[in-house]
Amino acid sequence: MKAIEVLEDLKRRFPHEQEYHQAVFEVLESIEEVYNQHPEFEKANLIERLCIPDRIFSFRVTWVDDKGNTHTNMGYRIQHCNAIGPYKGGVRFHSSVSPSILKFLAFEQTFKNSLTTLPMGGAKGGSDFNPKGKSATEVMRFCQAFISELWRHIGPDTDVPAGDIGVGGREVGYMFGMYKKLTREFTGTFTGKGLTFGGSLIRPEATGYGNVYFLLEMLKTKGIDIKGKRCLVSGSGNVAQYTCEKLIEMGAIPVTLSDSNGYIYDPEGITTEKLEYVKELKELYRGRISEYAETYGCKYVANARPWGEKGDIALPCATQNEINGEEAKALVANGVIAISEGANMPSTPEAIEVFQQAKLLYAPGKASNAGGVSVSGLEMTQNSERISWSTEEVDSKLKWIMQNIHENCVKYGTEADGYVNYVKGANIAGFIKVARAMMSQGII
Repeated sequence: MKAIEVLEDLKRRFPHEQEYHQAVFEVLESIEEVYNQHPEFEKANLIERLCIPDRIFSFRVTWVDDKGNTHTNMGYRIQHCNAIGPYKGGVRFHSSVSPSILKFLAFEQTFKNSLTTLPMGGAKGGSDFNPKGKSATEVMRFCQAFISELWRHIGPDTDVPAGDIGVGGREVGYMFGMYKKLTREFTGTFTGKGLTFGGSLIRPEATGYGNVYFLLEMLKTKGIDIKGKRCLVSGSGNVAQYTCEKLIEMGAIPVTLSDSNGYIYDPEGITTEKLEYVKELKELYRGRISEYAETYGCKYVANARPWGEKGDIALPCATQNEINGEEAKALVANGVIAISEGANMPSTPEAIEVFQQAKLLYAPGKASNAGGVSVSGLEMTQNSERISWSTEEVDSKLKWIMQNIHENCVKYGTEADGYVNYVKGANIAGFIKVARAMMSQGII
């Protein structure tokens, strides 16, 4: 197998899907040497079967707004691979949603879920519906219309959706309620549910917390203490908020947050009190991060990202491809020693190359942001057993999973000079488990 040849074939068959091509090539480039050590993989055409999703559902979603006007959006579900467990992955509501975005996310999810040690396959879904500016009733109607089409294709042992960008506890609740009505069953088909109907403690916090737990493991390899380190965080949603919360708890100093309109830089640091303001601003009022700058009198830069500011650690927690090559160079020049991704694929290939050439501690999202889906998997377990674990139990299991992911990255990613290539380590560790499962199950 030659990674570039496989990529060129996928580009020919699926043109204009740049995000999907990017995600596939990153993995193939990392696993090429290991893959070619197993001729049985090539004989079974394993690589093509791994790259192309098992199935793709696309459908129209029609809903009515509060004024009685009818709207139509597209809905999708990509079921990528269920070799090691039922399909598992989030649902994203955002205007940027397209088959390419969801195929890349489902592909990444397959290997991320493999890394967690839990029996979960990979999937992703969503719609180009944008919940911003919509009333709760309009969001509810849309969620119900979305699930009225999707419900036939999901289930606790088939495909278990969760939240993602634009889909929080409210949206999951609406979708679960409609699913329950249509199936007349109460099962753990969704994760990220409310605590009163099967949700897990610390599920909202899990991606952000796990991101910091992975960062701590990386820093340990260099004997670096996180206390006092100034952290550049992007985003201001769930992942960014709980990344900041754990950073503050560990004694670090987050100094930036952002949204689609710009970023804030608070040289005094984002404290627990200020973070509570952000949570309220974003969750209750759906406000803009610029309001933080107005309230606390700090710097705000419109239509920009925070990667030009000085800091010790960068934690991109917004969206894909938010750090390009030039921004990566700025981070290196400003003395950043570690990057831990809370978002999915936030660094471009050019940015990753810059980080690795500088020998920085760099954690790809499929490893460092796996905490969210890990606790989703723990929620599935609790639902299956009809039990509920304490915060301490779930947090302890999350820490163990993130430590285990880090160990596997070091095992497969340590290079001759001692540098840990976490991209290579995560990709190989995730791939090997899925590949062995697929080979054991025959050609299907």
